[in-house]
Amino acid sequence: MLEVGMKAPAFTLPDQNGNSVSLSDFAGKKVVLYFYPKDNTPGCTRQACAFAQNYAQFQAKDVMVIGISKDSTASHLKFAQKYELPFVLLSDPERQAIEAYGVWQEKKLYGKVSMGVVRSTYLINEQGVIEKVMPKVKPDSNAEQILAYLNGEE
Repeated sequence: MLEVGMKAPAFTLPDQNGNSVSLSDFAGKKVVLYFYPKDNTPGCTRQACAFAQNYAQFQAKDVMVIGISKDSTASHLKFAQKYELPFVLLSDPERQAIEAYGVWQEKKLYGKVSMGVVRSTYLINEQGVIEKVMPKVKPDSNAEQILAYLNGEE
């Protein structure tokens, strides 16, 4: 995984509407970049909905929220519409950003080892530098943890 103080790797990926989105589009703003395994799975849905419920607070702080997974743009669009997600979801089937940010890792589930996206969140500052790294986050508390940090409570 990347570390605090490192320059955030650049990327350009399609969003849920098929538009190209680059990290550089958000220069001058803080960005919450969260990586998750799969649309419409229980943990990922709870995490996305928690970000949606707290979205107004992120907006009030001029902080962008971006979710990234390997899912297709069509899957992202259905996911965003179903749960009324107000933020950008980026499709990374080639694992461009997923690997650049070090979240493609070995996972163990019921004794079976496989490769996959480890749920992780990065806070990137206005200059494109990683300000906070949150590896292996809990889906239910991730959004609140970031807000607490942004509010100086952590």
